[in-house]
Amino acid sequence: MNRILIRNIDTLAGVEYPGRERKRVCGAEMSEFNVIRNAFLLISEGEIENFGSMEHCMYRPETAGEMQVIDAAGKAVLPCWCDSHTHLVYAASREGEFIDKIRGMSYEEIARRGGGILNSARRLHETPEEELFETASLRLREIMSYGTGAVEIKSGYGLNTEDELKMLRVIRRLKQESRLTIRASFLGAHAVPAEYKGRQEEYVDMLIGEMLPRVAEERLADYVDVFCDRGFFTVDETARILDAAGRYGLIPKIHANELDYSGGIQTGVQFGALSVDHLEYTGEAEIRALKGTATMPTILPGAAFFLGLPYAPAREMIDAGLGIAMASDYNPGSSPSGNMQFILSMACIKYRLLPEEALNAVTLNTAYAMGISDTHGSVAIGKRANVFITRTLSSLAYLPYAFGENKVETVIIGGKVVQG
Repeated sequence: MNRILIRNIDTLAGVEYPGRERKRVCGAEMSEFNVIRNAFLLISEGEIENFGSMEHCMYRPETAGEMQVIDAAGKAVLPCWCDSHTHLVYAASREGEFIDKIRGMSYEEIARRGGGILNSARRLHETPEEELFETASLRLREIMSYGTGAVEIKSGYGLNTEDELKMLRVIRRLKQESRLTIRASFLGAHAVPAEYKGRQEEYVDMLIGEMLPRVAEERLADYVDVFCDRGFFTVDETARILDAAGRYGLIPKIHANELDYSGGIQTGVQFGALSVDHLEYTGEAEIRALKGTATMPTILPGAAFFLGLPYAPAREMIDAGLGIAMASDYNPGSSPSGNMQFILSMACIKYRLLPEEALNAVTLNTAYAMGISDTHGSVAIGKRANVFITRTLSSLAYLPYAFGENKVETVIIGGKVVQG
């Protein structure tokens, strides 16, 4: 039997007790990040078997037999981060556009001249599938070293049927060969390819009539996504795509309100989106639309930071009773980092979340935004054993406070030590 006992944990954090497990937290509940001091955690066959205070720990190193025993004195143990929004399958970086931004060009100006998503699409078309897989695998190992245990990956740099399928096949192979939990989103509606300029409706027709059936036939995606925003896809086009995707059982996740008050949030809610993401332009109407729904508002601090966009009103959203998630948006153009520790820090520094609120936003609520909070995102009996052990910490607040250092020492994914 494969078992791991972690003993003498200074702080076991993100705990959910039997019979009281939450799938997400909203409003005032976001500040409740349960901890046990001087704790133990028992992992068996890839799942969490037991946890509690050391005074109730019946397991002893001298009688552990083949059980692996880890002493975590002075350290914290937390559920691995769940990163619910990434584009980490891509062909090449885009630091040339980074320089253009320094010189004053906007994201939309770069896109209009053939940069941005269209730039990534050209490079992806020229890159063999095997190379895409190898580079994406390196990025997965990198984000795992920072404590990420589950990740959603989008297509969207293909923008034609064969290249979108190529991306999704790479993601499927990553699912099969990586220890991380991975979910796939079909994002054919990421941008309008250059050959369809002035014929956007025809591209939407092709996406619905050709791409979607192939994606569904090969069972390549868990979700469907649309970039519903100014200069990209309209509310009506988004509704057409989501209506068609629903016939294939694909659940919506929407890029919304990054560049303007686009109506994307309301459209996502209308179609029962699991999450609406970005949300830099969110006001009272958008907050009202989200209240009382099952849709998780997901903020992407890395993109706002890198592009110099307004920061979404996270504090107002929580105070209105909403839950929020925060994900990395790891991609080569607008957020070239998958470090969720940095996202945790941004949540506190730029969005004024308390450490406990920020920790819920990158664990349980992002697990919910991936559709996996039954099995991920907290320390609970029966959940998948995706946890990490920190270096010696003075308190949990040190995690967002020390934004420039990697606080993760040991990573356990599916009950196996993969780092440390």
